Amino acid sequence: MKNIYSEGTAMSSQRSLLRALGWTDSEMKKPIVGIVCAQSEIIPGHMYLDKIAEAVKEGVTAAGGKAVVVPSIGVCDGIAMGHAGMRYSLPSREVIADSAEILARAHAFSGLVFVGNCDKIVPGMLLAAVRLDLPCAFVSGGPMLAGKMHGQRLSLSSMFEAVGAYNAGKIDEAELHEYECSSCPTCGSCSGMFTANSMNCLTEALGIALPGNGTIPMVYSRRMMLAKETGAAVMNAIEKGIRPSQVITPKALKNAVAVDNAIGASSNSVLHLLALANEMGMREEDFSIDTFNGISEKTPHICKLAPAGTDYIEDLNEAGGISAVIKELIGAGLFDGSAMTVSGVTQEERVKNARVLDEKVIRPVDAPYSPTGGLAILKGNLAAEGAVVKKSAVDPAMLKHSGPARVFDSEEAAMEAISTGKIVKGDVVVIRYEGPKGGPGMREMLSPTSAIVGAGLGADVALITDGRFSGATRGAAIGHVCPEAAAGGPIGIVRDGDIIDIDIEKGTIDLRLSGKEIAERSKNFKPLEKPVNGYLARYRAQVTSASRGAVIRGPQG
Repeated sequence: MKNIYSEGTAMSSQRSLLRALGWTDSEMKKPIVGIVCAQSEIIPGHMYLDKIAEAVKEGVTAAGGKAVVVPSIGVCDGIAMGHAGMRYSLPSREVIADSAEILARAHAFSGLVFVGNCDKIVPGMLLAAVRLDLPCAFVSGGPMLAGKMHGQRLSLSSMFEAVGAYNAGKIDEAELHEYECSSCPTCGSCSGMFTANSMNCLTEALGIALPGNGTIPMVYSRRMMLAKETGAAVMNAIEKGIRPSQVITPKALKNAVAVDNAIGASSNSVLHLLALANEMGMREEDFSIDTFNGISEKTPHICKLAPAGTDYIEDLNEAGGISAVIKELIGAGLFDGSAMTVSGVTQEERVKNARVLDEKVIRPVDAPYSPTGGLAILKGNLAAEGAVVKKSAVDPAMLKHSGPARVFDSEEAAMEAISTGKIVKGDVVVIRYEGPKGGPGMREMLSPTSAIVGAGLGADVALITDGRFSGATRGAAIGHVCPEAAAGGPIGIVRDGDIIDIDIEKGTIDLRLSGKEIAERSKNFKPLEKPVNGYLARYRAQVTSASRGAVIRGPQG
């Protein structure tokens, strides 16, 4: 196991620069493992990623490699929420993938370990891993512990809902401040089954991370041990030539969708798995937004974590983790155990000793929360290309709903109406021009959904958007409506008072208008275009529909 710099006079100049870094002769002959680390002091889930990276280095060094830490950017969706900064979150996924590709190719790394944690960082790293196809492994920073207040357990979603309750006059400022000080008690990715934890769990289902990656809390010493083991694992992958193309396969991708539905993961996972399929070169007929419904229809929902339930990631960890979930699904014929993992063993071999330690947290497949999965894809004349809802987090009373549209052309306009009591029972809030092109950037909107729930309207008001929702969202929040308003989609022609019919069980979402009326309105429809410059202007010009993962168009369009 060597690297391209190790021998020959042609690389003498390059070795002189490695000597400037303090490398010894023996180090220059070892495989170079790039540790792509997204540590920063602005993201709670990334605060201590430098410690994780150091532990990975120890694992790589002990296994005979030379580890080097290189950077990755990252955006904290929670901090960016509710203002213009959120427009940069989803677009950052492409920058993360591109920068990891550049660093790895420019320096001829022999292998990689991706050290991320939060929303778009891990998805961006997954895109890079597939694109580079170098031996690699993933290790996250781990989730934060749940907060506590007056005997109640809390998470970030509790905080946003408390703001909604305050605006509705249900709590006072002192109680709101108490929530603020209690909801996020440790560093780590936010404690429920939100986007960050969803994607970290799915790296286990994909086989590219070791068991425990999605659930071991950041503050546990076991997380540091996992990081060292990941360093050793990537060295084993380099020695045996195990590459992402052998691990992240179409089979693995469908396994990830099965786990996604079983654990009621974030609706954003749909966006990221579609983007990953695109990066893998999969055809739409083999993997598309419809694939999710096909798998959901036969996969039971066996874990109900916050915000849908009262359990948290730490509880899933103690109950047996994702390995126990996978073993349950393999036993039911819902997960292909022959899929390979980065460890060089199959999924079935990897989880053979796993077991469910708490059936209240991980239910048996024959006694699930629901016989179908936690996500649903809706289609109809309002969303011909599909829309996504986290079905497991919807109040049963809202699984079927019809009501008048209250239309807003931005998140801010909708928030003003919700927070001032202008939204009433039965309404369907429509937020448009927040899609990949329309935002641009497809903002994640936790504030409006939390304001609705906090105001006590979670069982009475639906919210529809061509933008996205946080994994922390609960309620009848339907996102990713495609085609989006900015692309001429029917959501752009909805008017106040139009009746919208939603049936989540049947998978339909329709504007109650005749085809003739829709065609007439569409003929005269001219989409709005929000003024932007810099990266967002380039992004808007190149980004595809959310139904295709909101990816950047390739050279062929």
